[in-house]
Amino acid sequence: MDGERPNLVMLGGMHRSPLTPVFAGLQLGLHVLVVALTGVVFLRAIVDESTLTPYIVSLSVIFAAVYLFGVFKRLRGNAARWWLAALTLVWIVLMGLSAEAAYLVFGLFFLYIHLLRRPWSLIAVVVATAISVTGTGLHREWSLGGAIGPMIGAAVAVAIGLGYQALYREAAERGRLIDELMNTREELAATSRDAGKFAERERLAAEIHDTVAQGLSSIQMLLHAAERADPDSPAVRQISLAREAAADSLAETRQLIAELTPAVLDGQSLAEALGRICDRAASARLEAHAVIEGEAVALPMPLEATLVRIAQGAVANVLRHAQATRMAVTLTYSEDTVSLDIVDNGIGFDVAALDRGPAESFGLNAIRRRVQLQGGTFDIESEPGHTAVTVTFPLQDGEE
Repeated sequence: MDGERPNLVMLGGMHRSPLTPVFAGLQLGLHVLVVALTGVVFLRAIVDESTLTPYIVSLSVIFAAVYLFGVFKRLRGNAARWWLAALTLVWIVLMGLSAEAAYLVFGLFFLYIHLLRRPWSLIAVVVATAISVTGTGLHREWSLGGAIGPMIGAAVAVAIGLGYQALYREAAERGRLIDELMNTREELAATSRDAGKFAERERLAAEIHDTVAQGLSSIQMLLHAAERADPDSPAVRQISLAREAAADSLAETRQLIAELTPAVLDGQSLAEALGRICDRAASARLEAHAVIEGEAVALPMPLEATLVRIAQGAVANVLRHAQATRMAVTLTYSEDTVSLDIVDNGIGFDVAALDRGPAESFGLNAIRRRVQLQGGTFDIESEPGHTAVTVTFPLQDGEE
């Protein structure tokens, strides 16, 4: 047996599924059938004692031994086919000595179907049927029943064997889908946890920026103004020390904010961060580059972090699903908005899937939620050869 073709002799290593007991039952049933039929041949030879009895008994034992050897050794590939050839040879010799050996061909039919590839499996069934009919006719009188019996057995075995193979393929496909669903669920859970952690870090960074950092900055400016307003005041020394302490605290606060921002922004501008994302995505099969349009302005730290996360998510979607050869990430500054476009020439997808729930497009729905939380707009268009994700955020004057 090669690849994913089923084997009734051994089913070890198969994905555990609700159908596994069915396959195990078929496996056990085949073994019991072959052993029982061999026992019939063995006992019939002893009951109908003749000069051939010792040979029939010996060959029956050899047949059973060869069969059980293959079962316990769990043979595969060429070894299994050589084992089947040896089993067939013993059966042919036994068929030449006893008409009852025709019973054994039913078990061989299943082995041919499951160990040989088509058309060889069907050819083997036809040849074995012909040998069985011929052997029975030589040992007994030729009759219609003696010919039809093996033929019906062959047809039943082929039908059952092909049905079993279809069932096995279905079970294997279900097992593969279950594994994929389990892996996807784990990935979604990990993504959700990471998204929660990043969102909390960004929220904390934003709150620190908007409260503590802004407060320290205001205190520093007020102290500096007081220091310049009355440079001869006896308290100027204390004011200067207070201003320096506020400046040190502000620097430490900004360092804390930096540590809470996405790692890709660490020590870089937003444009550099987007360029780095594209550089990491580029490969021999994908041309990726970042484009900056308009005059760059300082953006609020939470907005920069959101833009970086959106770019990362959209680029990850392109790499996983789009099969694209070109991709562009464009950051556009205008007077009152900032926009981010991720465009690729991939295979496209059904945009309506976004409205069918997170399971259909987790990544894009996550991007849409990020945009909504920041008060922006989200647009997407897709067709084979062109997919564009666009997010736009309003800018407020004086925002830092």
